[in-house]
Amino acid sequence: MDLTQEIDAYCERLGPGLWAEPLNAVTNLAFVIVAGIMWQRAGGAGQGRVMARVLCLLMAAIGIGSGLFHTVAQAWAALADVLPIALFILTYLFAVHRDVLRLRPVWAFGATAMFLPYAAMTGSVFAQVSWIGGSAGYAPVPLLILIYGIALRRRLPAVSRGFLVGAGLLILSLVFRTTDLPVCGAFPSGTHFFWHLLNAAMLGWMIEVYLRHQRAQA
Repeated sequence: MDLTQEIDAYCERLGPGLWAEPLNAVTNLAFVIVAGIMWQRAGGAGQGRVMARVLCLLMAAIGIGSGLFHTVAQAWAALADVLPIALFILTYLFAVHRDVLRLRPVWAFGATAMFLPYAAMTGSVFAQVSWIGGSAGYAPVPLLILIYGIALRRRLPAVSRGFLVGAGLLILSLVFRTTDLPVCGAFPSGTHFFWHLLNAAMLGWMIEVYLRHQRAQA
């Protein structure tokens, strides 16, 4: 794999250059800003403080990695974009399994590891839906959040409602990610930057759901 290969996958990018995607690049600041806000909110979280702040650091890394990708636009930057996202998902799942569902760490780790075959199977199904396009790899995530939200509606109603709101935000953000190229002719800037803004709000909200649960258990 050529890590310096140029990638042109978004409506806003019309040529080479660091600022060929100004909206897609600048809106990644939303991840860093929201991560900073949640870092402050995690200060008094007690037992959940460390995990919440790890999630905040990963969220900031998502913004930095995505910012690199939408400026440099090379294969190595694409890895810097997707790896922090994967780490955030896995870390959040572990936090839910250990601290919300109260599984022992070894079982929480095992349950978290099951996300990998789940994502591979469901992602391949979503990939068969032509209009989902490049968002197929992300589609298993809101589905899983919905599953957890529904499953916890009686046991942990507050967490359930929080997860359902988070799933809704992520679905909406995926809509904008998916429509970026199809609406390019009518909207030259594309819609990918809305994915950044809404996804930043969604990730911050998911950290908030975790924090509220941890504080309620203190």
